[in-house]
Amino acid sequence: MEQVKVNLGEWIEKGFSLYRANMLKLIPATFMALILSVTSVGILAGPMLSGLILITLALLRRQHPEPEIFQIFKGFGFFGNGAVFVLGWSLVVSAGSLILLMIPGVGQLVVLFFIYSAQAFLMFGPFLIVDRDMDFWAATLKSFNTVKSNFWPFLSVSAVAGVIGSIGCIFFGIGIIVTVPLQLCILTVAYEAVFTEALSSH
Repeated sequence: MEQVKVNLGEWIEKGFSLYRANMLKLIPATFMALILSVTSVGILAGPMLSGLILITLALLRRQHPEPEIFQIFKGFGFFGNGAVFVLGWSLVVSAGSLILLMIPGVGQLVVLFFIYSAQAFLMFGPFLIVDRDMDFWAATLKSFNTVKSNFWPFLSVSAVAGVIGSIGCIFFGIGIIVTVPLQLCILTVAYEAVFTEALSSH
């Protein structure tokens, strides 16, 4: 497979711009998505993520009319694949982390690398489910193969976006309604560059 070019600095800059221009929509939409995800014990996490992706893609592509906050509920149209992707891979990564944690001395470092690597390989999956109507396994393979072509730069994208998203865990976790949409904006820009802009340039 041809190596996919990674522009970390450009993607972060465009992600921040997308976020700043649409904070008043993204923060309340994320708040609703997180509340529903938590109260459903994660069952609705996949559909809610799908709904947020629908919003960020529409905003990035400047679709008219602009998406409203309640468009997150359109994520229910991807309920099956979205839920299986998020819950299924969360369980796999959690189980793998518990096993790796038992490695003497370096267990925590290995787990950290494992989690960020898994996030990198899987980061485009939810976008492919929503934007290309792929099932969860096809989206997983497509994301994996894309990231594999240039793993280390993609790992840096995943790590930076992940750290930004997790910063919100400070202040009793309330800040995640601010940082998670920023993380998603960066990944949305990355997805668009890799799967849409690159395709149109050929």
